[in-house]
Amino acid sequence: MKSSIRNRLLVMLLVFIIVPYFISVLVIYFHTKEKVEQHEYRISEVQLQKGSEELGQYFQDMVNLPYILYLNPGLFRIFERGFDKEIYSNQLEVDKWFQAFYLMRREIHQVRFFMVKDGDSFTVYDAKVSARKKQPDLSESPPIRQLIKSGSNFLIQPPHLIRNYNGSAVMPMSDRTLVMTIHHKIKNILSNEFLGVVTMDIDLSRLATISNRFLKEGELVILTDEHGVVVYSTNQTLIGETWKKGSGLSLKSGRSGDITMSKPLPGQFGDWHLIKVTSSGNLYRDVRQTAYISAFFGVGVVILGLIMIHFISNKITRPIKLLSRKVRKIEGGHTNIWFDDTGRDEIGHLERHIKDMMERINLYIDREYRLELENKTNQYRAIQSQINPHFLHNALQSIGAVALRSQTPQIYHLVTSLSKMMRYTIRMDNWASIRSEVDYVKAYLDLQKERFRVELRHSISIEDSIMDMPVPVMILQPLVENFFKHCFEEGHYGSHLGIRGWLEEGDVKLVVENDGPGLSLEELNELRRKLNAVGHDAASPNNRIGLKNIHDRLILNYGSRGGLEVDSNPGGGFTVLITIPTQSKEDDNHESSYCG
Repeated sequence: MKSSIRNRLLVMLLVFIIVPYFISVLVIYFHTKEKVEQHEYRISEVQLQKGSEELGQYFQDMVNLPYILYLNPGLFRIFERGFDKEIYSNQLEVDKWFQAFYLMRREIHQVRFFMVKDGDSFTVYDAKVSARKKQPDLSESPPIRQLIKSGSNFLIQPPHLIRNYNGSAVMPMSDRTLVMTIHHKIKNILSNEFLGVVTMDIDLSRLATISNRFLKEGELVILTDEHGVVVYSTNQTLIGETWKKGSGLSLKSGRSGDITMSKPLPGQFGDWHLIKVTSSGNLYRDVRQTAYISAFFGVGVVILGLIMIHFISNKITRPIKLLSRKVRKIEGGHTNIWFDDTGRDEIGHLERHIKDMMERINLYIDREYRLELENKTNQYRAIQSQINPHFLHNALQSIGAVALRSQTPQIYHLVTSLSKMMRYTIRMDNWASIRSEVDYVKAYLDLQKERFRVELRHSISIEDSIMDMPVPVMILQPLVENFFKHCFEEGHYGSHLGIRGWLEEGDVKLVVENDGPGLSLEELNELRRKLNAVGHDAASPNNRIGLKNIHDRLILNYGSRGGLEVDSNPGGGFTVLITIPTQSKEDDNHESSYCG
């Protein structure tokens, strides 16, 4: 028996807990992994599109930058006629022009101006212009020759260490900046004559700023030119290498399972590509951690299950087996059986009372019956000790009858009004008819008349067609109470209270208005803000909590179609408009009961 129960518990633990748990962990892992990958594709698609557009615009601006030289007639004549033959030029003025061009972009590290005429060359570094140098054979250098033969006006060289073009002492030997070189062809627009070249060495800071803008941990960003050469990469060891097209992975950085996406730059840089490689290790790290944690807890469940099986087998199964043997001995006629009556658990209880089982059962039933009877008696006494609202209502009716016999009908009228109000407020339903709300307001007005001892100017005009309309309970009385707080308690005894109601385009409209003191525009706007605020505003005065409560209940029951609106005239008067749709979202969830 012991072995059988243990094996069954082990099978149940395996079938109903362990196996479903680990299956759910695997399903959640693969499902989450797929969702993460899809999400990363969508994010990367948007980021690559924005990055490629921004990089394309940046390169377009850089290659178009030398066109500004055409707007400087003096500098352009130097390219046309040569520095020595241009009679209007002087070295200081030319230096200012060169320096102004150098300072146009922060990332420009060095600029060289080469004039084919006379072979003059000037270099600007650190905003300092080097001395003029004769380099007539510069047009035969490979990049310049390639630019001249091509139909394009510019040529971009891949990143390399900066070089001192004119051998000037302006550039220190320690400058090892990695720059990208842009050669721009200067020519006569009319004759298309080749006049010279403007060479710009730009550092990669701006490329890094644009590329790193959408970079996350474990991601690699690469920019390649039309030849597949890496122009920029967040991994600087890849700069200058050739990106292997087709595989989508670099020889040095690629790993199986990484997500690689590519997007071409717009415009004339369509052969340039912005590539983003997301590491699978970092991408699925959180998913794997979640799976590991779930598996860890799963192992804990297994261990706890084994402990539970061992505990049940040794602490429960063994005593049951011994007790079963004793019962079988009794069935065999052995009455002199030793029972361990020192046990404090259920087994010990059974052993102590096995001989007189029926007597104990009867005694237990009798004791439980008396205990239940005693509980009922105590409950009845507790109920009797509580204040019974219906008793108070009947007592008020008795007081009213005495008042009539004493020929004091005014007291009877007031007691009756108070009784109606008490009976209305202790109702358990949260809904009432408009007729019940009006009756409650009338009873409240009767008491207020007696309180202030003045003639109360008021009018109630509500269409009969909406009198039986169910509405949330207590939506009119707080508004009437505000009338007394802000008019009568402040000495405005001549104020008029008006209550109107009608049906308009499928909505019930209820208006409570008075001609007492109004609110200023600032006070009215502040009240409207607090009414529409989410939750309770701690700064709200107590006399506005009723308005907020009514408005919130209308919104909860009717949605945006219902609600409460306030309006006031600084010269006098305050109006509250309640809008209640005839069809509410609570119609199917409750049955309205009306108070008469």
